[in-house]
Amino acid sequence: MRNSDDSPPAVIDRVADILDEFRGGGHLTLSELSGRTGLPRSSVHRLLTQLVDAGWVRREARTYALGRSMFEWGALAQHHDELHRAAHPVLHELHSATGLVAHLAVLDGHNVRYLDKVGRESVPLPSRIGGRQPAYRTALGKALIAHTRLDPASPDRLPAAESARLRGEIAQIRERHIAQEREESMRGVACIAAPIGNGRTCIGALSVTGNVDTVDVVQFATPVRVAARAVWNALSQHDPRPRGVNQRTSA
Repeated sequence: MRNSDDSPPAVIDRVADILDEFRGGGHLTLSELSGRTGLPRSSVHRLLTQLVDAGWVRREARTYALGRSMFEWGALAQHHDELHRAAHPVLHELHSATGLVAHLAVLDGHNVRYLDKVGRESVPLPSRIGGRQPAYRTALGKALIAHTRLDPASPDRLPAAESARLRGEIAQIRERHIAQEREESMRGVACIAAPIGNGRTCIGALSVTGNVDTVDVVQFATPVRVAARAVWNALSQHDPRPRGVNQRTSA
């Protein structure tokens, strides 16, 4: 059965058709976009208005062009792709060395977004590639919060007592460059994480995760730190000053 013109899949298909016409760069008129996509002018105009509001398209007089947000998303995708390529073999090595599931993640607002996951789960884990978890309930998130400018516990998100505890924990993570969580994201699960960066810039974090009885911070802290440093070094070989969206640069 075909989707109706106003169903979400149909709308996404139409937006994709419109954006595809800007691949060659330059400016296009409403009539040109309608003719090239085969969509009614009224539909193209309505979708363009929404795209302009979202910053994906900009309007200049009677023509349209890609907006700044599209270029920012492109840069973000490229950055994440570079980070993933550098980290993936390191995650395999970390998994082989520890026997635990290895993760790669970045901050996405007040959440962590998983970019990669290597290893077989000994216990069910809440993580999946592309998925998100509250940052302050994961070791990955705490490592990222500690090395970025994100407020670790804004008053409208956490009770005062938990906020104070988290701020103290974040301060320790900044000193030790290692974060952990035990049964905060899921019962029976523990995690150890380290930031990927140089102390001034943080572009992501990696971790090992497994059964709470087998994840020992004393045993695994060094392998996790070494792995994070290896990813940073791999990125630095291609760009002497790698930069990312999750940064903390000293003043």
